[in-house]
Amino acid sequence: QVQLVESGGGLVQAGGSLRLSCAVSGAIFSINDMRWYCQAPGKQRELVASITSGGRTNYADSVKGRFTISRDNAKNTVYLQMNSLKPEDTAVYYCNAEIKRILTMPWIEYWGRGTQVTVSS
Repeated sequence: QVQLVESGGGLVQAGGSLRLSCAVSGAIFSINDMRWYCQAPGKQRELVASITSGGRTNYADSVKGRFTISRDNAKNTVYLQMNSLKPEDTAVYYCNAEIKRILTMPWIEYWGRGTQVTVSS
């Protein structure tokens, strides 16, 4: 069974930093794109950052210059380094990945359960 497990969330003051991690476990063949989403109370889930298997990255305008997404393919893990945090970054952060469990299967999106990030002013 494939699982995505996030860690690294917590409470931090404005201007501070956090590093989120998301590890993929279970028997898999390959991981394609990996992404971080966030969902604030009363709002829709939105894409924060993405990274391809080759390392190409993309960011939401609101986090450009402050957040950095990276991945360790040997560890099947994606990271989100969050610097200069603002109160408006407060949300649950979810990891998402496109995974093939075996070569002949299609790419399937999997989600983690989320980790809370709270930024106090």
